[in-house]
Amino acid sequence: MLTLLVAAPTLTVAGELLPEAAEAAVPTLPQLADLVDLGDVLILAGTPTAHMLVLRVDADGTATLRLPRAEVGQGITTAAAMLVAEELDLPLDRVRVELDDARPELLFNQLTGSSNAIRSIYGPVRRAAATARARLIAAAAARLRTKDLSTRDGLVVARDGRTARYGELAAAAADPALAIGFVITKPDRDLRVIGTPANRIDARAMVTGQQRYTLDLDVPGARPTMVRRPPTINGRVAAVANEAAVRAMPGVLAVAVVATGVAVVAETFGQALDAKDALEVAWTAGTVDGESDATVSAKLRAAAAGFGGPPLLGEAVDAEFDFAFVSHAPMETNSAIADVRADRAEIWSSLKSPVQVQSGIAQALGLAEDKVTVHVVQGGGSFGRRLFGDAAIEAALISRAVRMPVRLMWSRVDDMRHGRARAASHHKIRVVHALGSVLSLDHRVAAVETDFSHGVGDAVTANAEQLPVAGNLAFSTIVFRTTVKSPYNFGLTNQSLVEVPLGFHTGSWRSVYSANTRGAEEVVVDEVARATGKDPVAFRREHVKTARHRAVLDKVAAEGRWGRAMPAGFAQGVGFHDEYKSCVAYLVEVDARDPRAPRVVKATCAVDVGRAVNPRGLESQMLGGLTDAISTTLRAGLHIDAGLPLEGSYSQFHYARQKDSPTDVRVFVMPATGEPGGAGELGVPAAVGAIANAYARATGVKPRSFPLVFPVDFEPFPR
Repeated sequence: MLTLLVAAPTLTVAGELLPEAAEAAVPTLPQLADLVDLGDVLILAGTPTAHMLVLRVDADGTATLRLPRAEVGQGITTAAAMLVAEELDLPLDRVRVELDDARPELLFNQLTGSSNAIRSIYGPVRRAAATARARLIAAAAARLRTKDLSTRDGLVVARDGRTARYGELAAAAADPALAIGFVITKPDRDLRVIGTPANRIDARAMVTGQQRYTLDLDVPGARPTMVRRPPTINGRVAAVANEAAVRAMPGVLAVAVVATGVAVVAETFGQALDAKDALEVAWTAGTVDGESDATVSAKLRAAAAGFGGPPLLGEAVDAEFDFAFVSHAPMETNSAIADVRADRAEIWSSLKSPVQVQSGIAQALGLAEDKVTVHVVQGGGSFGRRLFGDAAIEAALISRAVRMPVRLMWSRVDDMRHGRARAASHHKIRVVHALGSVLSLDHRVAAVETDFSHGVGDAVTANAEQLPVAGNLAFSTIVFRTTVKSPYNFGLTNQSLVEVPLGFHTGSWRSVYSANTRGAEEVVVDEVARATGKDPVAFRREHVKTARHRAVLDKVAAEGRWGRAMPAGFAQGVGFHDEYKSCVAYLVEVDARDPRAPRVVKATCAVDVGRAVNPRGLESQMLGGLTDAISTTLRAGLHIDAGLPLEGSYSQFHYARQKDSPTDVRVFVMPATGEPGGAGELGVPAAVGAIANAYARATGVKPRSFPLVFPVDFEPFPR
């Protein structure tokens, strides 16, 4: 068996210091995110430990990569397998990818987020595989007594036709004394796997029900567990009136009061559910009991400074936008398995920040970190939710309290009401123009505070974030400044953030600040184009900063047949976004004949990520971004009443169904150049703008509050 750790990479951060000014545009100076984005920061932080990848070649000729990232449906295990297959000259079906346990020695290098997974592992994984290939060739050279060797399909091949299988070379290749010389990865011209569309390596398991998520794991003795939660956010148990009666219910094994409520352990989840519902609990007040949609909106509007009077020069296009709270709503609710003993603990859960969670569990249990083992399990969705290990820590505390292993599942209502959500926000935007040119863009964002207590995935920055002086403010400002930027030459440009701490459970939701901030700006871009008498696509072409941007716009306009005649009540809309070294444009067609039941009927997307490792996976990311945008732009949000979301299920949180999604969607991946940019966050902001703009053109109504159609059209579940 060959197992190796490869040498540390170097990081090159490049930025376009001077934007390309279109003829009619007033140049905008580079913003921080143009020069160094959040992905660059995370790559730099992880560089010292990026070499600590474990790649194993076994005697059966398969290769296994231990990936220090979380797979939550975004397809990174497939992309990582493709990187290994490329450099090892091994068929993709002979590459395995396992998710690594929490490894504190990785420090900042085990966080999954900010569209950074492929950007950060692209070089290190390729170097690991190239080093393995070099060692296998060196072992074959000794065995076959020749240096004229090549590799293909898991074989080392001599010029005279003799071969040696990787598996039979693995032991010799693992010899530390084996000399291999300088290792380089393949040049771009020789890539055969990278850039070729591939099916997901886990697809068959998922569609046949064989994929094992947290609650599918067979951990001996772990019993189904659920928690009775308070009727308000952050309420605490004051008293339990009928604990003895609940303990006597069929199948109930244990009842315990914990910080988050009352835990019930039973033989089945049905019995645990019945028992928790039967509990009679008195609760303390919560932290946001007096808050509602109206109070939150008023506080955000007050926090966002106005512009005063009219501009000194030119004409202003002013707009204000409101975005509701939005649930992450992954298909797999919060879940974890915990086995806590007096001197050790073992946890299983889907975690995007496992090092920080391991530290949090150790602290909560009073154990040394090396006594806590955290296994990262593939997750059924995240969208930012699994940056937090709420369920893992809760399960550990319950296991300690009841003195047995537990299998914790949050109900869907728990997840909707007591889980985390994208923070509500209010936006004030002013664009000043004169003589057909834009002179300035000023965008002032006020948002409910987003919780960044996971830091950048380690205990150090997580604790620093919680410092009483400028802790979360510093984190939110860094995230905002290193992600949000304008892709347009709009003269003097300012985008600013003020956060209002209210005590809600919040977290980074796909695209974090960009989905709302850039989505709102794309609506205003259309309105400025109209005010200056320009076509929306032509206007964007005049003002985008680079030729790359224009190429993406041209592609989507041509393929989507921009400007074609549409029936009454139908309209096209376009949106553009640039982030994490990538850019994308969406062109959508909306049927808004009934303005209260709009539907996206067609979409075209052009995307440039530099180099797509798996174009098929990239297409899926763009489809997912479109679906998230359809959902949150048209109907999906959370209503707040007396400090708690009213929505408690998918029947109430109106995420898009198949009937709400277009069957005609085409994604065009631009030709590969350079290394990969980010893709996971990329699609949402542009699609939000495109859908809102199409709705405005179809109805003549300027969209200002999202989701656009947002009645309480359901009977809320009891609190």
